[in-house]
Amino acid sequence: MFRLFSRSPKKDSNAFDYSVLGADMHSHLLPGIDDGAPDLEASLQLIRGMEALGYRKLITTPHILWDMYKNTPDTIQRALNTVQEALVKENIGVELKAAAEYYIDDHVEGLLSRKEPLLTLSDNMVLVEFSMVHPPMGVKEVLFEMQMQGYQPVIAHPERYSYLVRNKEFYDELKEAGCLFQLNILSLSGGYGRTVTELAEYLLKHEFYTLVGTDLHHSRHLDALHNPVLASTLQKMQETGRLLNSRL
Repeated sequence: MFRLFSRSPKKDSNAFDYSVLGADMHSHLLPGIDDGAPDLEASLQLIRGMEALGYRKLITTPHILWDMYKNTPDTIQRALNTVQEALVKENIGVELKAAAEYYIDDHVEGLLSRKEPLLTLSDNMVLVEFSMVHPPMGVKEVLFEMQMQGYQPVIAHPERYSYLVRNKEFYDELKEAGCLFQLNILSLSGGYGRTVTELAEYLLKHEFYTLVGTDLHHSRHLDALHNPVLASTLQKMQETGRLLNSRL
């Protein structure tokens, strides 16, 4: 039986041991390139906190949202190099890699039309998101083009698209089209509101999720990951054998 509570004297005795879930595959830990860690000091603080929770591998996913965060493989790689060098210097034993969280917009359509390589979580998995305010237009076509180019779309935090509470069939359509789904852990504890939690529970019940991520941006998220409410659900998810985090 796996335990989600750590008893190591080197860790907070109230912390979960997230190591049983495998790698975290959604976070914003690179300094100064999106709405996550603003500087290197904040990056290291968050990574140390993730290490204390049990994580040993982090695949961080800066936003590529062209109206706000014009990140490219080069800007992401430079920021990643900076943090990796600091991890070695500070003797922090966490493996850090980087992919991206692609917002489906005209820029992403352009990347696909030019067949520019996308940053992947592992193998061919690409993390994608779309509008949380209104139903997306043309998303299925973009996802299909990704698949045609050999990518496996992973829908980031599907429970946060609250407008789908009245159109849950859209989830079925994406699943039937071959998309994977990633849960934001803090959605389970009301961190994004009641509707989001209810949608997360619906998607859990119907076995949509195959990946879980923290979507960590700042220390408040880190503190919230210690909530004991999360333990039983995460335990059950891990025991289903459907989670792919450990394979990343």
